[in-house]
Amino acid sequence: MNRILHEVERPNLREERPQFAIGDTVDVHVRIVEGEKERVQVFNGTVIARKGSGTGETFIVRRIVQGEGVERIFPLNSPKIVKIVVKRHGEARRAKLYYLRKRVGKQTRLRERQATKAEMAAESAAEAKAEAQAEAKAEAKTGAKAETKIA
Repeated sequence: MNRILHEVERPNLREERPQFAIGDTVDVHVRIVEGEKERVQVFNGTVIARKGSGTGETFIVRRIVQGEGVERIFPLNSPKIVKIVVKRHGEARRAKLYYLRKRVGKQTRLRERQATKAEMAAESAAEAKAEAQAEAKAEAKTGAKAETKIA
């Protein structure tokens, strides 16, 4: 039964899963449709919780706006989320950071997590792969332009 659910959910899952953890400061780029217009709005804050799995996986981002705490729950696999950018890796020793709700000002800050050698190697490999893909796309475009000029 569980295998059947995985097969049904697979088409709705995101191909590139953003790598972020509890305590990270992220920018969530959300697609907003107002009438016929469509725009992207950025919601930045600290990830205080992550729960669920598969298509039902969600995460909660919290930020302070004009002295008032604002939290938003985002479905991880939603097509409305354009991208998630990790600004800072925070160190957290809990699975849920709900205690930040009671704190104000500088008390809400988390220490920055120091990257391990394995994390740094994986990050540099991912950057190299992305760079190679961008290079290949640029080369494909210039190759196509050169062919049209010759013809």
